This record gives sequence, structure tokens and C-alpha cells, in this order.
Amino acid sequence: MLVDVSEYQQERKGFWYEPEGRGTSEAIALETWARVAHPILEETAQGYHAVITESVLAERLKAESGINTARPHDRWLGKVLAPLAHLHHRDGYPPLTALVVDERGWVGERYDDLLRAHDELPITDAAQRERHAARARLECYQWAGSAPEDGGLPAEVVMTTRRAPRAASASLGTPRTPRTPKEPKVAAPKRVAATDRPVTICPRCFMAIPATGLCDNCD
Repeated sequence: MLVDVSEYQQERKGFWYEPEGRGTSEAIALETWARVAHPILEETAQGYHAVITESVLAERLKAESGINTARPHDRWLGKVLAPLAHLHHRDGYPPLTALVVDERGWVGERYDDLLRAHDELPITDAAQRERHAARARLECYQWAGSAPEDGGLPAEVVMTTRRAPRAASASLGTPRTPRTPKEPKVAAPKRVAATDRPVTICPRCFMAIPATGLCDNCD
């Protein structure tokens, strides 16, 4: 039996307000989430060596703003944190977005957005990047007053690998016939959805600019 897709279900493919399901734009959602994220990060900094994972932050942003989306957070959270890093640097706050980590406890390449906000070059070495982020988080704890009186120390960065070494052969038996190498497959180039393309940021207020090219905050 065929079921008609309701207007509410169609709106749920993008961004919408809960509980009525009224649709909104990506630009409004990102700007709202950036404003909601700031006090959450301030709250996180009040715990010495505390961090917040990307998934937890994404759920709190949706719950506390009333704006929801079915898109995974890795497709939009960076668009929230990058402008926020610029605002923090402009307004004299510590690098609070360094408190956001993935499920491993790492900031990953997303941390490069914070470095650019501070006019610093991206860090290509993963371990060096994580140590830099740990020092940035210490600055946040000191600012929030959660660090000990002596200033504290950056949290230890543990870099582990998930790939285990291959076990050596148990015995020297008859050598295997080498396999004929297969022809490499050329993967077709991936199409980038319009919603995944970088959002243009206003140079004055650092908020996302809608498709009109005019900033709603500054005009």
C-alpha cells in the first residue's frame, strides 16, 4: 500500500523546530546552535580537564535550541564551531572549542579551524596537534577558575592505534604461489551535496551567510 509523504516528513529532511515540525534554514540553525554552544562550553571549562564529545554536544545543541535535524553531526557541527572560534578570539575568550573532542578524546583535523581563527598554521602531525589542544584546554580551565592554584598541567595525550600488527608465520612450510595482482579499480569521484559544502562566513560577525550573499546580522 502506498503512503503519501506528509509535508512534515519532508521538512524533517532538513532543519526544523520541535515539536511543531516547522522548517527553518541551515543558516538560522547554525547561527542558533553557535549561540547555544557558548554557554555549554563555558560550563565544560568549569571542570578541570573536562571535555565534551562531539556527539554529546550535538544532542545538547538540538535539545536546548529546539532546532532539530536528521543529518549526522559530522556534517554540520564543524560549521558551528569554526565561526564560534573566530568569535571567541575576537571577543577575548580562551579557545573554548578545543574542549570538543571525538569519541577517542581527540580534536582531530577540526582543530585546524581554531588555529586559523588565531592566525596560526594548521598542524599536520596528529600527536603534536593533540598536545597543542591540551595546552589550549588548560587555558580554558585557568580562565574558568577550575585549574589548581599553581596553574595546573595539560592533560596527558595518549595516542593509540586500532590496527594490530600482523602475526608472524608459525612455521616455515611450503612457500605459497604468489597471487596475480588484480587491476586497481578506479573509484568514481564522489559528488558533494550542496549542504556539505563550506558555508560562507561573514567577515564582520563570523556568522553563516545565506544564499542571498547578504548577512542577516549586519544588514
